[in-house]
Order: sequence, then structure tokens, then C-alpha cells
Amino acid sequence: MTPEDLLALLVTHQESLAADLDEEDRAEVAAALRETREAVTAGRSASPALRRLRRALSALPPKHPVSAALGSRRYAADGTGGRALPSADAIGAVLNLLEARDATAAPDSGPRTGVEPAPEPAELLAAARERLLAAPALTEREHAELLSSPEDRPELIRLVDPRPGGSGARCPRFQFRPGTLQPLPVVLRINGLLRADLDPWGAADWWLGGNGWLHGVPADLLGTLPDEELEGAALELVEAD
Repeated sequence: MTPEDLLALLVTHQESLAADLDEEDRAEVAAALRETREAVTAGRSASPALRRLRRALSALPPKHPVSAALGSRRYAADGTGGRALPSADAIGAVLNLLEARDATAAPDSGPRTGVEPAPEPAELLAAARERLLAAPALTEREHAELLSSPEDRPELIRLVDPRPGGSGARCPRFQFRPGTLQPLPVVLRINGLLRADLDPWGAADWWLGGNGWLHGVPADLLGTLPDEELEGAALELVEAD
């Protein structure tokens, strides 16, 4: 299934798509679609935006047709290999459907003069980073001890707070065996798949966000689900890159 096929599927299931996503998730899908449209219009690779779209759509229930399609290994995350990228007009059509949701969801709330604008991508990004920075992390002492180790671990997620006066790098605690500074091997393998060295925020978002295919938050499922299932879910996200 090409990205254009995915957009066609979103149009086909527009009503259930809007109904099965809450306001925040719809806003994130819309932001990913706007980012995709900008990349297509500018002639840039849309792969990062389409990965963001896949992550946003993972909030759908597992039995939703879009979830089933995205779980297929036939899905391509970019238009490489002869596959067609969606047109800017096709992306705009899906955006219109999503952004019109609030205008039709509550007809008894009084007349509306227009559709409320979705949050800007920068606002969504700031909110996402704030959420990730709030996750349990190593203390300053533990982080300093980790950095003093002779073994370099570039695949560990380290998040640098970009806010004015923000704290230094934070290393999410889920990556380690409880009560130790020993990284979990499965975390290191998946972080490698997610390229945590290049995109620590994206990797952290995968671990700490809801995942429709895994029926939970991946970080919370460590030690509960088999490592192979966690790795398989991460591979689904990156296999087409």
C-alpha cells in the first residue's frame, strides 16, 4: 500500500476516523498531514512526516481498517521504489475532513461561523516535548555516573530541554534495569532501529506514547510482552525507510 493508498483509505473511513480519534489525536494527525503537504509541495522527502502520521494514527483502535492496513508489511513509508507520493490536493482533502470534524460534531451547540484552527505544529511539538521531559528519568548524580562510564552508549535516549532555563540532558529511566544503570538490551536494539542517536525525541515518543498495535505504551510493556513483539512493532515503523 502506497502513501496515496493510505490517504484514500483515510477519506473512505473519514467518519470512523474522526469519531475514533480524540481532539488531541486528530490535531496531531492534521499536523502530520500539513507537514507532509509542505514536503510534497517543496519537493522534499515526505518520509519523516509520513512516519509522524503513522505514529499519530496508531492511536486508532487495533480493529479500525486504517490500523489493519498500517499493520501490513506492504505499507511503504515513502514514495521510493516507483511508488507514487500523494498530491498536495489529496492531502488537503483529508485535512479538510479532519478539521471540519468539530464543526459537525455538536450541532446543538449553536451556530458556528467557521472551523476552529488546529494547533500549530510548533505548539504540538512543545506539548509533546513537555510530556516526554516529564517522564521518570535518571537523577543528575546517576546521569553523571553514566557519562563517566568508559562504555559509550550512543543508542541511549538523552533529551535536552530546549526551554529557556531548562534542565540539562534527561535520560528516561525505562531504558535501564530497575535500580541499576544497566541498559536493557532490548531497549538498545529498538533504540538502534529508531535511530535514537539522530532523533531522540522521536524514539522517546515511540516508547512513551500509546501504541495501538501493542495495546499499550511500549515502555510500560517491557518485561511483560516478549522482546520480539516490541521489536516487531518498532520494525513496522521503520522497515520501509
